[in-house]
Amino acid sequence: MNVKEYLSQAMWLDRIINNKLQQLDSLKCLAQKVTASYSLDKVSSSKSRSPMENSIVKIIDLEHEIDEDIDNLVELKRKISKDIGSLDNMSYRLLLEMRYIGGQSWEDVASNIGYDVRTVFRIHGKALKEIEKIKMCQ
Repeated sequence: MNVKEYLSQAMWLDRIINNKLQQLDSLKCLAQKVTASYSLDKVSSSKSRSPMENSIVKIIDLEHEIDEDIDNLVELKRKISKDIGSLDNMSYRLLLEMRYIGGQSWEDVASNIGYDVRTVFRIHGKALKEIEKIKMCQ
């Protein structure tokens, strides 16, 4: 994995979490539409779940998945922040933090720093080389 892929992991995991949160909202909406069956004629001894119970189990499982992903994201951002924080050049640090920790677009990074996008890309390339040197020494 190259340095850019390493730094981008947090952005991708954040997007995955957001997608799962949308799925969770969708499941909750569907669960509200599920009706319970109150048939007294059922004599089966199998322990099959009702549609409502199935929906709730799926929601709980997805919530646990999201919790694990959030824990992983927090740890990953901590590690990436530590690596970025080891840079001496403050503009490199700011740019990398805005992009890879804050998840900002290149246009937003350029606007917030006060550079044009091409300059941001040039600084980004230099910053990646510095991070690569640091990672090789570890």
